[in-house]
Amino acid sequence: MACPIGPEEIKKLKMFIGFCSQKPEILNMPQLSFFKEFIEQMGGKIPEGMPSFGEEAPPKAEEKPKFTAAPESPPPMEEEVESDQESDVELDREGCVEPDKDEPQEMGDSGKEPTDDELDKASECRSQAAAAYGEQKYEEAIDLYTQAILLNPGNALFYAKRGQAFLKLVKPNACIRDCDRALQLNCDSAAAYKFRGRANRLLGNWEEAARDLRQACKIDYDEEADEWLREVTPNAKKLEQHRIKQERKKAEKELKARQERVRRAQEANKRAAEENKNRNDDMGGDGYPGGAGGGMGFDADFMSAFADPEVSAAMQDIMSNPANIMKYQNNPKILALLQKLGAAQGGGGGMGGMPFMGGFPGFPGGPDAPGGAPGGATDTPKPPPPKTDLNDDGLD
Repeated sequence: MACPIGPEEIKKLKMFIGFCSQKPEILNMPQLSFFKEFIEQMGGKIPEGMPSFGEEAPPKAEEKPKFTAAPESPPPMEEEVESDQESDVELDREGCVEPDKDEPQEMGDSGKEPTDDELDKASECRSQAAAAYGEQKYEEAIDLYTQAILLNPGNALFYAKRGQAFLKLVKPNACIRDCDRALQLNCDSAAAYKFRGRANRLLGNWEEAARDLRQACKIDYDEEADEWLREVTPNAKKLEQHRIKQERKKAEKELKARQERVRRAQEANKRAAEENKNRNDDMGGDGYPGGAGGGMGFDADFMSAFADPEVSAAMQDIMSNPANIMKYQNNPKILALLQKLGAAQGGGGGMGGMPFMGGFPGFPGGPDAPGGAPGGATDTPKPPPPKTDLNDDGLD
C-alpha cells in the first residue's frame, strides 16, 4: 500500500514532531487540541502548562547556568553635606542686631485718591515729622509719617522717611517693609535703597546690603551711603566668592553623577547584549533550544492567527483531509495564512514545517497555481523554441 503522504509532508511532520519533543507543552494550546487528543487516545501524556516562547529555559540540575548574575551596583556616592553659606566664611558681624518682630505698620489704602485738602494736610504732617526726627523724637516722627501716609498713600518718600525713623529705633524689619513699599511706588528712590541697605547690614544680610547701597549711590551719590557700602563690602565679597565656589562644586558633582549614570547604563547595555548573544547561542540562533524551531517558525503572528476560532477550525479541517483546502480559497483570512505557509514551505522556514499544509493543487504557490511548481517552487518561464521553416530543404 502506497503512503498517502508525500516525502515533503513526511519531512515536515518529522520537524513538527521534533519540535513537540522539545516543547511538548505546546500541545496544550487550543489550536492543537486535536493532536493532543490523538496522542492521549494512543496512551500518551502531555505535560501540563502552556508554552513560553522567547523566555530562557532554566538550567539543568547538573549544569551551571550560562549567565552570571549582574554584578551588584556600586554603593551610592556619599552625599556631601553642603555647608551653610556663612559657616565656612569668617565674617565680621560687629554691629549686627536681632531682628525685630513687631506687627506690620500701617501702609494706607493703595487705591486712595487724595483730595487737595488731604495733600496739604499730608505735607504738613511730613514737616512736623521731620522736625520731630531732628529732635530725636523718633516715635513721634513715626506717628506723624503714618498720618501723612494715610492721607496720601501714594507718596514713596513718606515710607522711606518713616523707614529711616525705624532704623533709629533699631527695627530693621520694619524699615525694610517701608522701603519695599517705597520702591513699589518709585523704583528710583535712592533714599529707599539707602535705608533698606542699612537695615540689611544690621541683620547681617551682607550681599543684599551691598546691592542696595550700591544702587543708592548709583542713583544719587551720598557720602553716608558710600561709607555704609565700604563697611559691608568685605563681608559681601567673601560670601560672593564662597557662593561661587559652592556652585562650582555643585556643578562638578552633578557632572560626575551624570557621567556615573552613563557609565552604569553602558555597562548594563553591554551585559544585556552579551546575555542576548549567549541566549541566542544556547537556543540555536532562533530562540528555541538546540535550534528546534529553526524550521518551525512558531512566531507571534502565526500563534495570534491560530487564536481565531474560525482559522483554527479551518486548519484542523485541512489537516484531517488535505483536499479540504479547496473549500477555503475564497476566505481571505484562511487564504492569507495559507499564502504565508506556502511561502515558508518554498524556503524551508516559517510554519512550513507543519504537516499537510502545502504543495496542494490550488494552494497559492502550489503546483496548479499560476507560475507554480511542485513543492511550491516557482520557475522562470522558458521562451518557446524557434519556429522551423518546413520548406527548408537544406540547400542555400
